[in-house]
Amino acid sequence: MKRAIAAGVVGIARLLAGGSVRQIGFEPDERQRIYFANHTSHLDFVIVWSALPRRLRSITRPVAAKDYWEKGLRSYLATNVFNAVLVDRNRATEQPSNPIEILLQGLGDRHSLIIFPEGTRGDGTTIAPFKSGLYRIGKERPDVELVPVYIDNLNRVLPKGEFVPVPMLASVAFGAPMRIENGEDKNGFLDRARSAVLELRQW
Repeated sequence: MKRAIAAGVVGIARLLAGGSVRQIGFEPDERQRIYFANHTSHLDFVIVWSALPRRLRSITRPVAAKDYWEKGLRSYLATNVFNAVLVDRNRATEQPSNPIEILLQGLGDRHSLIIFPEGTRGDGTTIAPFKSGLYRIGKERPDVELVPVYIDNLNRVLPKGEFVPVPMLASVAFGAPMRIENGEDKNGFLDRARSAVLELRQW
């Protein structure tokens, strides 16, 4: 049943987003990776996850907001279809460990992650400076490849504050994997990672 639901989610996601997936210096691979993308919609991780081949979807865990994805049908999908790593955005709420530890546990020794380094949804026209989480994970797990992803036009498929998706031509572009270079500091790496996502706009 889970496989049938997953296939349905993939089909709907590709229909809503127009099904356009581009690979620029990127080859699908089962090695552990962190896919990091711009963030404009609650559908972002669904679209990125659905754009991956089926063999990779089974080992790729989206990182998502617990307060949004733990409710109703979304909770079932997050847990049983996406195997999502849910992070509490409410800093006043006690968590068993800090968010980076939660992500590292979710990564483990087998899985890949989908994350959004801006930390909050934007308007789709600009990409905000990246928060430090991507750098911290990259330092803790230098063996894991970091893959930039650019999602175009998805803010119009599910605009902020809306709940019903609107069919609209959108696209996803995967870029070449990268890692933190020796001696590269946090700000330098985050600027380079953000630029890697921005460069995918032209494709």
